[in-house]
Amino acid sequence: MAFITSLLLRNPLRHTMLAGARHDVRPLILITPNQPMQLPLPQSLSSDAVRSAAGWSAIRLLLAGLIAAHGWARLVAGGVVPFGGWLSDQGIPFGFPIAAAITAFEIIGTPLLAFRKAVFPLTVLYSFIYAMGIWLVHAPAGWFVVGLGRNGSEFSVLLIACLLCVGLQHVKLRNDV
Repeated sequence: MAFITSLLLRNPLRHTMLAGARHDVRPLILITPNQPMQLPLPQSLSSDAVRSAAGWSAIRLLLAGLIAAHGWARLVAGGVVPFGGWLSDQGIPFGFPIAAAITAFEIIGTPLLAFRKAVFPLTVLYSFIYAMGIWLVHAPAGWFVVGLGRNGSEFSVLLIACLLCVGLQHVKLRNDV
């Protein structure tokens, strides 16, 4: 912790901002053990609500990209048929149609997710798919994806948590206008 604090306190940007902030940025104060540090913050991100919306949008877009890459990679590499065969070998009926549907959903649903269309149902369905992936593939391999293990659950758990949190941001309540 002392090393990180030392790096933060020696940040040349901090001294520049303290000497005289530009007019188009608002300082963001980070608390360190010794004193606050100021970082440049564009005026367009000056409110908590705007920063929150920008953060949720960034996570939503990243999720859409990751999920799309997952589906496209399976399709382009010819992995749909082997995936369907593997599902059938696990005793799941209609292995190939399920594999094809999951792949299509990962490819077709992600632009909708990226453009804020049907976000809540998409995130719930993607979460279900990846929860099944944990149950069938990743949990038996352990927790860690690399390092202390291989092909574990940790990344899928993170995806599900992010998907559900993003989805929750798009739930419409009855009293919402």
